[in-house]
Amino acid sequence: MEFEKLQGIIAEVMNVDEDEITMDTTFVDDLGADSLDIFQIIMGIEEEFDIEIPTEAAEQIVTVGDAVEQIKNARN
Repeated sequence: MEFEKLQGIIAEVMNVDEDEITMDTTFVDDLGADSLDIFQIIMGIEEEFDIEIPTEAAEQIVTVGDAVEQIKNARN
């Protein structure tokens, strides 16, 4: 469930097809995200899931799978 919602957020921010986004997709290398894109994705995640991701944790997010883990950790 988290992954599908996350796909939608990333697809909207990065203007890519949701089908191109997998758990192994990297934000910078695969999607070409810059720091502003990543900030927008993090903000979208926080809003969608009603969570807060600390800056230190956000800096550790490299792949979509990393973001899913952060969402799961923040919800517990």
